[in-house]
Amino acid sequence: MAERQKSMDVHIAIGHKYPKVKINTSYSFGIDDQEFVVAFEGDAPMEFVDLVMELRDTQASKYTVRDTPAFTCVARPLPETLKDLG
Repeated sequence: MAERQKSMDVHIAIGHKYPKVKINTSYSFGIDDQEFVVAFEGDAPMEFVDLVMELRDTQASKYTVRDTPAFTCVARPLPETLKDLG
């Protein structure tokens, strides 16, 4: 448990280096047998890319079994989106 916490502490410290990227972590018991799901929010895509690249170089990332693709979008009200769809 102590070694695991050290690895996560490194991830947390790296996340703090990118304050413009909001990180949302949720436990996902029963969702495709993953331990947790992480979602990111921010207005600077390059900061997000830099954060992810730095996280991938950590010891904890060596235990990642599967990395899923990142999807990006612009957050906006649903009525605006529906209007644009016609």
